[in-house]
This record gives sequence, C-alpha cells and structure tokens, in this order.
Amino acid sequence: MSDLDPMLLKYEFDRLSAVRHVGLVSGVAHGVIEVSGLTEHARIGDLLTLHRRAGPDLEGEVLHVEADHIHMIPGSAPDGVSLGNRVSLKASPEFAPGMHWLGRVIDPFGRALDGKPLLPGAQARDIVQPPPPAVERKPLGERMATGLSVLNTMLPIVQGQRVGLFAGSGVGKSTLLATLARSMQADAVVVALVGERGREVNEFVAHALGPEAMKRAVVVAATSDQSALARRRCAWSAMSVAEYLRDQGLNVLFLADSVTRFAEAHREIAVAMGESPSLRGFPPSVTPLIANLCERAGPGTQAQGDITAVFSVLVAGSDMDEPVADILRGVLDGHIVLSRDIAERGRFPAIDLSRSVSRSLPAAATEAQNQMISETRKLVGSYEQSEVMIRAGLYAEGSDPLLDQAVRVHDELDSFFGKTDPEGIENSFNRLSLILRRASAGLPR
Repeated sequence: MSDLDPMLLKYEFDRLSAVRHVGLVSGVAHGVIEVSGLTEHARIGDLLTLHRRAGPDLEGEVLHVEADHIHMIPGSAPDGVSLGNRVSLKASPEFAPGMHWLGRVIDPFGRALDGKPLLPGAQARDIVQPPPPAVERKPLGERMATGLSVLNTMLPIVQGQRVGLFAGSGVGKSTLLATLARSMQADAVVVALVGERGREVNEFVAHALGPEAMKRAVVVAATSDQSALARRRCAWSAMSVAEYLRDQGLNVLFLADSVTRFAEAHREIAVAMGESPSLRGFPPSVTPLIANLCERAGPGTQAQGDITAVFSVLVAGSDMDEPVADILRGVLDGHIVLSRDIAERGRFPAIDLSRSVSRSLPAAATEAQNQMISETRKLVGSYEQSEVMIRAGLYAEGSDPLLDQAVRVHDELDSFFGKTDPEGIENSFNRLSLILRRASAGLPR
C-alpha cells in the first residue's frame, strides 16, 4: 500500500455527508433529463447519479435550474431512463491543484488517471476565473528557446505570449506540441487534451512526452467518449492548474489540444440549453467563452509568473475563416499555420512561413536579427510566387537577382526550417546567417 493511500482515504471520509438529496425523473427530451425535487439543493455544475431500473447508473451534471425542476445533461446516451427513476445529488467536486501534481495525468475533476493515488492541494479553486486585471499585467517577457530552428528565428515566442497553432488533421500538430513540451524553455508545462482519442492519451504521455518531460508536466485529459461537460471542463481545469503554478512564481507553458473540440463541446451544451447556433453552427456564446480562456493566459502581475500558451485549432480543409479560427486570430499574439502540402513532402514541422506571424516582432529580435528575418521572408516569398514556373522549367537564371538567390538556397532554407536546435536561439541565427551569406554571394552549399 502506498503511503498516500491512508491520507487519501481520510480525505474522502472527511468529505462524506450523512445526508443525500434525491429527486425523481419527470421528463426526458432532446438528450436532456428533467428532474424534480432537487431545486432547493442543486447548483450549476453539481454532479448527479441517475439510478436506472435496468442497467448501470448514469452519471451527469446539473445544466439548468428552474423553479420547480432542474435539467440534467447525462454523460452518455439516456437509454433505459424512465419517469420516476431516482436521481441522487453530489456536490460539485473540489478542484485543488498542488505542486505535487507535477508529473501526473488527471481528469477534469482532479482525479488521477495514471493509476496512482493523488491528494488535492491545500486550497480549492474555481475552474472558471477572470483573467488578471489588465492594468496590472506585466509586458511580454524575454524570448524563449523552443528547440526548433524556425521558431527560434522566424517565429519567436516570448514569455507570456499566446500563439495559435492552426492545422488540419494528420499534419503533425500533436507532434509539434509534444516537441514544445519537451524542449521549450519553461519551469512547468500544463497540457490540456480535450476530446482526444483514448488510445492517443497514453501514447502522448509515454512516447511523445516521455518520462523526462513528464517530470515538469501536468496532463489534463478528457477523451472523446466523455460527456460534453467533461470535455469543456478539461480546458478550464488545465488552465486552473496553470494559474496555480503561475501564482507560485513559475513561468508556465500551457498547451491546449484543441480549442476546436472545446468549442464543439460548448456547442452541444449551449444547444441543449436552447441557444440558437448562428456562427456557422456555433452559438454566439462561443466567442466570449474562447476569449476568456485565452485572456486567462499571458503575463501575470508583478508578483506572479507568466503563462505562455499555444492553442491548437483544427481547421478543416485549411479554412482559416471558420468561426473558431477566426475568433482566435483576433485575440492571440500570433499564429502558426501547418501546411498539408509541406507535411506530405516530409518536412517537420510543416510550418507555412508565409501564412504564419509572430506579433512579438520586431521587439523580440535585435536589429541584425530582424534584418535576417526580413531577408529570409523575401527569399521564401519570391520562390513561392514563382514556384510553378520553376517546376515547369520556365525559370531562366539572371532575369531576377532576388529569385536567383531564392532558388539557390531554397533547399537549404527548407531543410533549416525542419531542423531541431537544442543549442538555443543564437546558434539558430548563426546557422541562418551562413545560409543568407551564401545566397548573397552566390556560393554553393
């Protein structure tokens, strides 16, 4: 038996109540269960257990409270539910992060998923918090080493910056997030796996992150088979963990995969509550929901650390104008776009430099570094504008000096963008400088 087992047992025993409030099912419609008899005791977010006459109990959550009944949203399909089924009320679970949560995998309710006992921290926190006061927040901090050449140079991430990662399925989004979790400069890492496939949660923890990176990480996971309430709660709970660590003075890296599934979970709940979808299938309330989550990240006050955040977005068919992507671009400090074409030709990370931008520039780089970034973007843009002509064999050297340079170093630049660099930012710029010097001098590789 672990030393924690008796302590955990005592904690659970202390939370037991001699009274259990019970109601009865009075209606079922559109996936929502109406329960009478609990209106004086239930609060939004409290947990419910519905006792079916046949089959296992059905877990759910209080969605809506009215004068004579409450609405329960079940965690799975309400098959077998009938009028008069008993429904027992449990108080909303306390969510109390602690430093001892580092290295652990938990669910959105603060329960361990890795098979080991987990005690709560000293103080419970609301998982939905307002962001720090705007006038008290620090400015963006120092540039952070990422372990990737392209982010160390062309798309810098600074302490407290919030960046969107936009990608379709299967182009390396999760792999890039895992690389940042392993290599990026930070005191602690919090990962929100929202609506992830169950198989991939363990793969991400055991293989993509690995034991060494897990020592400084907390992974909060809600799999795709869980209720919309649990999936939505996952992002909030993970942000609450990040805020706790920030309040201890740590520089925290927050990785969310993905905001799209967070918004889709909210859509299910909002429609069940009667809100009409209007933003291409999403309800209007999704805009402040996403904005609040993003604003909770970023620089803290003078007494706090910072939360540097990367929010991933699933963009079907590379549609950057779909609602979730459009909302995020408006509130974040930069966006990184992954390209399927680049991924299919084998370059990782498959970052489309021309469509990506970091709003920490030019302040995050020196004058010489900004000059190199500008020159590199010109070369990349020139090559992309003439790529069809080049591949068709219609390009004639000497007609355009800039294009001549771009063609000369295209393969080398493309390789540079796909390289890791554990030695840091200065080393990445030194390698980029060598490539640009060869381009301007017309030297071979």
